[in-house]
Amino acid sequence: MSVNSIKHVTYNETGAAEVMHFSHSVLPTLKAGQLIIKVHAAGVNGPDIKQREGAYPPPKGASPILGLEVAGEVIAMAKDVSQWQIGDKICALVPGGGYAEQVITYASHCLPIPKGYSFVQAAALPETCFTVWGNLVNRAKLKAGESVLIHGGSGGIGTTAIQIAKALGAKVFVTSGSDEKCQYCLDQGASMAVNYHKDDFVEPILAATHAKGVDVVLDIAGGDFINRNLKVLAFDGRMVSVATQRGAKAEVNIFSIMAKRIQWTGSTLRPQSVEAKADIAAGLLAQLWPLLDAKQVQIRVDKVFPFDEVVKAHHYMESAQHRGKIILQLGEA
Repeated sequence: MSVNSIKHVTYNETGAAEVMHFSHSVLPTLKAGQLIIKVHAAGVNGPDIKQREGAYPPPKGASPILGLEVAGEVIAMAKDVSQWQIGDKICALVPGGGYAEQVITYASHCLPIPKGYSFVQAAALPETCFTVWGNLVNRAKLKAGESVLIHGGSGGIGTTAIQIAKALGAKVFVTSGSDEKCQYCLDQGASMAVNYHKDDFVEPILAATHAKGVDVVLDIAGGDFINRNLKVLAFDGRMVSVATQRGAKAEVNIFSIMAKRIQWTGSTLRPQSVEAKADIAAGLLAQLWPLLDAKQVQIRVDKVFPFDEVVKAHHYMESAQHRGKIILQLGEA
């Protein structure tokens, strides 16, 4: 084993969580604009599960190792990196490779750890903050005084979206899969939470908005929720799709889009360009990070697993019991 090798999660074939095991390898050479982070904590996210199952292959040139967000310390930099110093404590969006002792990412995709945050808390921020900000703010243009429906409000994306939408001055409606999860969403700041296993969300939200509907829908569901989203959207409403947990296909009532002048967009984060992700990071640093520093926005960590228990962490994610983020701890908390 090389003295420069790092421990990381790998798998020889796609499949259930048990295919994961540990191996050692050497990091590639740094490219311009990149740095190396000694990882203290890494976030566990839905795309990690899909990649392990073979449904979400990494983009060309990205590390095949799982993990899209980390927190840790800068230990090496390319010569052209000037915004960080060796020893800086940061959190970062990574193109892959987060489930490892060290990871390479772009300096422009890194952010300082907010005041008072541990490595574990900071590792919960990048993937969901980049996703929510890029879609809810940059694409949907959600602003103060508007209303938003957030599906899956108790998960990592949902928890972050509730916090950000509230901070923007929007009224928040959510759906979630149990009464307990709905109560969690209300505790996070939602004005209404609908258990979609028990009730259709359309009528309660239309009633709560005096038949106007919501200005924005942040959709992680897809499938059979799409036409219901169109029903619950107000005139000139915006729908942003970021996942397809209920299916990637839907038979859509196009006339609803036309009649209400609805704008429907969406994105996936990982394949976006280095520059696009850097733009999102700049927006986060300028507008969201001061709120994190001031504790006006607080993203909840649900459960922390030691690095060696990565299989258990994935089982927990798949159980859908979590309320907030799931974190792997590799070093100092």
